[in-house]
Amino acid sequence: MTEPAPAAVSAAHSAAHEGILRRQSARESAARTYARALPIVPVRARGLTIEGADGQRYLDCLSGAGTLALGHNHPVVLEAIRKVLDSGAPLHVLDLATPVKDAFTTELFRTLPRGLADRARIQFCGPAGTDAVEAALKLVRTATGRDGMLAFTGAYHGMTAGALEASGGAQDVRVARLPYPQDYRCPFGIGGADGAELAARWTESLLDDPKSGVPHPAGMILEPVQGEGGVIPAPADWLRRMREITAARSIPLIADEVQTGVGRTGTFWAVEHSGIVPDVMVLSKAIGGSLPLAVVVYRDDLDVWPPGAHAGTFRGNQLAMAAGSATLAYVRENGLAERAGVLGARMLAQLRSLAAEHPCVGDVRGSGLMIGVELVDPGGADQLGISDGLSAAISGGTSSGVPAERHMPAGPAVPAESAVPAESAVPAKSAGPSESAGSAGPVSFLGRSPRPLPPAPELAAAVQRECLSRGLIVELGGRHSSVVRLLPPLTITDEQATAILDRLAEAISAAARPHYA
Repeated sequence: MTEPAPAAVSAAHSAAHEGILRRQSARESAARTYARALPIVPVRARGLTIEGADGQRYLDCLSGAGTLALGHNHPVVLEAIRKVLDSGAPLHVLDLATPVKDAFTTELFRTLPRGLADRARIQFCGPAGTDAVEAALKLVRTATGRDGMLAFTGAYHGMTAGALEASGGAQDVRVARLPYPQDYRCPFGIGGADGAELAARWTESLLDDPKSGVPHPAGMILEPVQGEGGVIPAPADWLRRMREITAARSIPLIADEVQTGVGRTGTFWAVEHSGIVPDVMVLSKAIGGSLPLAVVVYRDDLDVWPPGAHAGTFRGNQLAMAAGSATLAYVRENGLAERAGVLGARMLAQLRSLAAEHPCVGDVRGSGLMIGVELVDPGGADQLGISDGLSAAISGGTSSGVPAERHMPAGPAVPAESAVPAESAVPAKSAGPSESAGSAGPVSFLGRSPRPLPPAPELAAAVQRECLSRGLIVELGGRHSSVVRLLPPLTITDEQATAILDRLAEAISAAARPHYA
């Protein structure tokens, strides 16, 4: 029998691919997201690689939005799933105790920050992180008898009603919004440790001012690294300040580790970078080993809600617990968190070198294998009448290592007669995210950062398309969808990391050419 010609096979694959995409467009909700920017039809996957129905192969730096800590179809995950299937164990048990569930809980508690693990309780929730966020909000409101919440600008906690209230785009809410520190687009225009210190002092003032309009809240929820907000790692000292502020005022602190957990940022849990121990941790994505699973882990004295106060039909997902146990153990036993920290630092350094060649790269930032490249409009300064001479007058660089000319000047210098007296001023800093935010005296505005250039969401979308055409899948995020995000599996090799960066560099060059020719 004659084998079909390669061209005929390719045409058949392409026709199947296009047909599936057409049917998806005709049948699925207008709310679909990734499918619009990534018109692919995955049929096989292993590790970092996806193969589409059209025969094309891709390096997947989306990883199920951070769900696939070990990549696609890792052998230890498949083995754990098959073991449950072959055992005849029940697959659906609501919240009944099973050996699979017991093994998962034991492994999870082994990884928790010690101060929490010693007195932890766990609530299994519906299968998505947003349901665990809802449970956490309900938990602290029940435990404190209070109602309001503290959350942060740029936050993303999910798509259900309560989670959206705590997220950055909310409008009609029971949440007080606090500034989240960052260097490149600092809400106070100064960045570094001084910007983080101002954010902390704003929080203290809001809570202690009887006329602030913010009643004593039920809790504070934060992300140790804002993912959808643009890959913004929280400064370690600022996180410690939030822990001190909340503890001193008996406000439960909720750490949303849905995307940052299980080694993603270079430690098993992202809060470990700062050493804080939150009262509540919200966990999902990677804890299920690629399958749906979400839990809330919290301090035992908060465990005051009555039976049935929070439930979910699929909170007993046995396959996810088995896959999750295998994933947690593999990451822990093989030092993948530490590996992510080392490889991520190397990738960040290479991306910052790339930024020196591309004026459209405004900032490069991240933690471990959670990396963001913010694209900007390098013509923004010209549009606002800022000359090349003024841009050239900006010396030094940002704490991210990106040249300071990727900013617009901060504005006119402060006249000498209005300057802060020298003895009360804090020296201008170029501190990185991990440096101290605990300045003892008043913050000086003399060393404020230059204004960042305008975001470039259209360029970012073009870069995403160019990446896809080169066989690289990336996500976009940030306030203006202008941040190219890399979330590769923790198992990638050095060679794969190089291939990712090479393809991204080519995509940025190709996309920037027509935009800024």
